Amino acid sequence: MNWLVSKNPHPLEVIVRDDLHPVVELFFEYAHLKQIYRTGWLKRGVPEEKCESVADHCYGVALLSYVIAQEYRPDLDISKVMMLALIHDLPESIAGDKTPGDLTPEEKIENEREACRRIFTNFPHGDKYVKLWAEYVAQDSEEAKFVHQVDKLEMALQAALYEHQGWKNLEEFFPYVKERIHDPKIKDILDNVFRIRKSK
Repeated sequence: MNWLVSKNPHPLEVIVRDDLHPVVELFFEYAHLKQIYRTGWLKRGVPEEKCESVADHCYGVALLSYVIAQEYRPDLDISKVMMLALIHDLPESIAGDKTPGDLTPEEKIENEREACRRIFTNFPHGDKYVKLWAEYVAQDSEEAKFVHQVDKLEMALQAALYEHQGWKNLEEFFPYVKERIHDPKIKDILDNVFRIRKSK
């Protein structure tokens, strides 16, 4: 499986300049996430024209993280929640969307860490963003643990939506997600997703 199956080449392969502002480069990295399909759905037969992109997923995680934290987790730093949600999959613009089994967890993390360093290398405070991403990966804070679980919730919601749209072979995603969600409020939301599945 090609982990960088995308609609178009990376923007920085098309716009080859040595005078790009770091923020412009960052936008083009993000723009490529809009072109990269979520590999897990392609592997289960969802066609490219119907497939969620990595950017679609990131927006869903950011939206859900903000609203769930705002409404039900006042103990969390909402600013950090949003930063973690926005940055959590950004390195996939270079490293690709690898699913469990494609690489060892250690290889996946190292590939994405190097990609994250490359993306932020020209920023005056680039290490700050790399550390933020590393915090998410290591789940070194309550906010990181929370966003990681919302990331899985978004996967379950998308799988349920695909099922209602007629796509099959998605059953395995639900126990995978259930095992990884421990926050009581997110578990309540996931239970609602399971009820929706049963009524389809």
